[in-house]
Amino acid sequence: MYTLLTGIIITTICGNLVVIISVSHFRQLHSPTNFLTLSLAIADFFVGLLILPFSMIRSIEACWYFSDTFCKIHSILDSAFTVISVLHLCFIAIDRYYAICDPLHYASKITFQVTAMFLSVCWAVPICFSFGLVFTGRNEDDSNPAYFNCEGICNVTFNTILALFTPLVFFFTPFVIMLGIYGKIFIVARNHFAAINNTAAKTTSRKEMHSRGLKQVESKAAKTLGLITGVFLFCWLPFYVVVVLQSFFNISVSSFIYETLGWLAYFNSACNPIIYGFFYPWFRAAFKTVVSGRIFTEASSCINLFPTNH
Repeated sequence: MYTLLTGIIITTICGNLVVIISVSHFRQLHSPTNFLTLSLAIADFFVGLLILPFSMIRSIEACWYFSDTFCKIHSILDSAFTVISVLHLCFIAIDRYYAICDPLHYASKITFQVTAMFLSVCWAVPICFSFGLVFTGRNEDDSNPAYFNCEGICNVTFNTILALFTPLVFFFTPFVIMLGIYGKIFIVARNHFAAINNTAAKTTSRKEMHSRGLKQVESKAAKTLGLITGVFLFCWLPFYVVVVLQSFFNISVSSFIYETLGWLAYFNSACNPIIYGFFYPWFRAAFKTVVSGRIFTEASSCINLFPTNH
């Protein structure tokens, strides 16, 4: 178990570190969309670095060997990073909506200043909310105000209202919004392709072929980000369903199932770099550049990461 979970932790840390280095270093990747991707990778990197090692020990040993105060900090960061990831995916969906559905006004609406505002909300709201709940004691169960169920176990309890309110507001509602946005994106992208194909059947001018290629790239990017959202939902939905069933409907779930679903949710932090590797040519090119050491050469930040047909 230690070998398996350590492998997940290393994959999470190293994969997201490559994304962080790539977007930060290569000037070609400096765009509002990629800065959102960078911030999401930072959140996943911190999950692998600050959350998963201690969760691994707790899951395998069935005991919390660290202090009560650190249990609170660990729990705060654990829940905060989940909400941070959800908000990132929401703002990425909004970014893609304007890029595909309203491309003429995209540059004026999704500026670096707007992206900075998005990122401020993504990080400030979840951290303040989590710290406020745990350190003020608002999260405690009314029937059992003790923070720990027993000595040596790090288990934050939530009262019935918060157990239903938190997943509903910070998980289910954002994903309903995202599904609506991506549904609209795919409808518009399909209409664009139909119009472009009709035009291409009559003429094959260089300008129209270039426009067609740009639309294909935008659509592929939207599908990839939609896949990232779908994988996040697949990894986290079972865990949140169990949390609601346990807290609100008082349904008992074995510790094995709970821990398994918890690590399925954690595994999402390792999934995004894998998805980038399969679907983003720039990620594969950046990965090769970083691993080969070419990143330390002069003017490496200006290397072209995109295929010539892009």
